Amino acid sequence: MKPAWLSKLENPWKQNPWFESVAVAQERARRRLPAPVYGALVAGSERGQTIEDNQAAFAEIGMAPHVVGQVSERDMATRVFGQDVSFPVLISPTGVQAVHPDGEVAVARAAAARGTVMGLSNFASKSVEEVTATGANTFFQMYWTGDRATMIQRMTRAHDAGVKGLIATLDWSFSMGRDWGSPEIPEKVDLKTMVRLAPKVAPKLRWLWQFGRTGELPDLTAPNLAPPGGQAPTFFGAYYEWMTTPPPTWDDVAWMCEQWRQISGTPFVLKGVCRVDDALRAVDSGVDGISVSNHGGNNLDGTPAAIRMVKPIADHVGHQIDVVMDGGVRRGSDVVKALALGAKAILIGRAYLWGLAANGQAGVENVLDALRGGVDSALRGLAVGSVHELSPEHLLVPDGFHHELGLPAKAHLAAQQ
Repeated sequence: MKPAWLSKLENPWKQNPWFESVAVAQERARRRLPAPVYGALVAGSERGQTIEDNQAAFAEIGMAPHVVGQVSERDMATRVFGQDVSFPVLISPTGVQAVHPDGEVAVARAAAARGTVMGLSNFASKSVEEVTATGANTFFQMYWTGDRATMIQRMTRAHDAGVKGLIATLDWSFSMGRDWGSPEIPEKVDLKTMVRLAPKVAPKLRWLWQFGRTGELPDLTAPNLAPPGGQAPTFFGAYYEWMTTPPPTWDDVAWMCEQWRQISGTPFVLKGVCRVDDALRAVDSGVDGISVSNHGGNNLDGTPAAIRMVKPIADHVGHQIDVVMDGGVRRGSDVVKALALGAKAILIGRAYLWGLAANGQAGVENVLDALRGGVDSALRGLAVGSVHELSPEHLLVPDGFHHELGLPAKAHLAAQQ
């Protein structure tokens, strides 16, 4: 057994790795990461109106606790998109997780260890084969990029790797107009780039030390977009492919659903739904689930917080498909609020990336544990024995809170009933 002083010498930045909240994970990530890397995690588009509302909206909702009648055990397990999960928090797909050398593999291992679903991005820094090999129940996320033959090839590869479902993101964009300036994302990380960025990276020796132990530089390529036998494109190469692909129609959504059904037969989820009419069209197109999401405030600024849109959408289609929510969740009570308003589960993005930056796989597990503890505490206070018992009656929601966007014509509504 190594003496403590020797372990400290080998890693002079070692500290108590445990943290009690997502907020602490974020602060540790801020201290550890170079400014451009941390900036890429927290940035939103334009003035940042949507990213701010994603979190602020949760604070507008109150709870209605009981003083007596709490139950001694609370059941948080649920089933979503055909998968049994230990509690209703899923990993949202996010691109290029170079905040830690193990990237998406560490996140997948954490998801498997905590009994939840791993979402893997098209733009991930680790291959779908590496991620599914962890044993995590993985959903592969695709953008509408490339021609149809290329999309079918990527679907087939994901299915062959053993994924449990497909998540389609069709309205993604990369904002070029952030009021405070966009964080720099280099084409690739090589020695020349490291020298140029040295003034920003050098102060973060702990982060450099992590990568130095592996002998590898941060990888900004997208291996899941590599053609058979070919080379993985860079992030900007993948972005160029997206920019030059004509945007999809609802007929294209139906085609994508049908192709995935023939290839895999597992659930097809559409991410980024904000409007009731789009949710109804998604059901008509054959999707198995939707994620009410504004992509973390990185798309069209001014889009309402996801929590404001989830109840109207769940009220219209939640009896037909699984409706989940993605955006602004930072604590277990946020999860409970979303569930009470009709979400089957929620997805987290920035929260687990901060945990990953703070302490790798263990940091992601720590974030999931903190959220689970918060869910349990809220259920206890509400005297609720199961997440399935939650309803709007457990909340204090101010007038005008819900944003019912894109209400369809009455004739269409009648046809759906």
